[in-house]
Amino acid sequence: MEQRGNRKWLVLAAFAGTALVSQMLWLNFATIAITIQNRYTVDESTANLLTLVFPLLYLVFSIPSGILIDRKGYRVSVLWGSFMQAAASCIRIYDESFYALLAGQVGIAVAQPFIVNGISKLAADWFDEDEGAAANGIGTVGMFAGMALALGLTPVFVEHWGLRTAMIIFSLVSVAAAAIYALIDRKSISASKESTSSISFGPVLKDKRLQLLFFLAFLGLGFFNGLTAWLEQILAPRGISAIDAGIIGSALIVGGIVGAAIVPNFSDKFKKRKPFLLSCVIAAVCLTYPLGMGSRFSILVTLAAALGFFFLPAFALLLEMCSEVAGEKHTGAATGILMLTGNAGGVVVMLAMDAIRFGSPSYDNAVYLLVVLLAIALFASVFLPETYGAKPIEDK
Repeated sequence: MEQRGNRKWLVLAAFAGTALVSQMLWLNFATIAITIQNRYTVDESTANLLTLVFPLLYLVFSIPSGILIDRKGYRVSVLWGSFMQAAASCIRIYDESFYALLAGQVGIAVAQPFIVNGISKLAADWFDEDEGAAANGIGTVGMFAGMALALGLTPVFVEHWGLRTAMIIFSLVSVAAAAIYALIDRKSISASKESTSSISFGPVLKDKRLQLLFFLAFLGLGFFNGLTAWLEQILAPRGISAIDAGIIGSALIVGGIVGAAIVPNFSDKFKKRKPFLLSCVIAAVCLTYPLGMGSRFSILVTLAAALGFFFLPAFALLLEMCSEVAGEKHTGAATGILMLTGNAGGVVVMLAMDAIRFGSPSYDNAVYLLVVLLAIALFASVFLPETYGAKPIEDK
């Protein structure tokens, strides 16, 4: 126990750094899509594949990563993912071909669920239940920080040093993160945490608490991905420039970083999950409409930061609640399904927000859709039982 107490925060920090790099590599090309189109003479849809390949492949590899985590432990999964991520990032250095960049992104996308899905198992292995939400919160802080760094640094690096040098820098960071994680998390704290038994999805899929958590992940990540993907187009008719929209999006993520570092700690302190999850959703319901319909830049920045602060911690709470219900044996599988449904929600909501415009340049209908999704999530959350101290599922 003493060894665990001395090392757990260092291991968590190393994981957060690896997750940060994963998110950063994902969004490297999100803000330079036009540059990619012009450089390689590809159309918009082709250029966007560099980013869209991630949620698509997450749907394929989320379950396999969960199985590996439950069978061999989170460390094997994260190590494998981090080294594959580092190797794939090096492929992107060859910038003479668009398809070399795409091959690198595919490799990183395959590795991503093996890294990100490890957070709940890591938290369960190293931290007591009254620290679980905080541990998941720190892990998600790394993810949000990676998104913010990618959106902010990539266009600056490309403009000043060119695409190849930017890719070299990100590759070096990726290799360093993998090496640091391997050195810090050298072995699991307990062999009993590493099960080699077969994994049964029956108890996970049949448990009504987990079913509700998966549904909330579908709505929540769908809302977040849809809002961030279409934020510029939502605000453009109200006189908000692309640069200002980028600042507003950054405020959303920075607010989420702060919230994910604070809100889960209060959840642990009061030994409650449901009230804090409800508060997160209620705040999002109240803030989304004025954010989507506003026109004053300063107010929109404030609203975005507040929305990020109150809503994004819900992701850490969902991860911890999923782990508490699933129990040690099923945490990896349950987290894999949670992330799969969340990414599926992201793809579905992004497409629905575009389709619901019916050819109109206005995204007002898309904003209404986001509010409706949050209202459904709030209604569903009311029926979710408290998971702190709850009895985990058991094989029948």
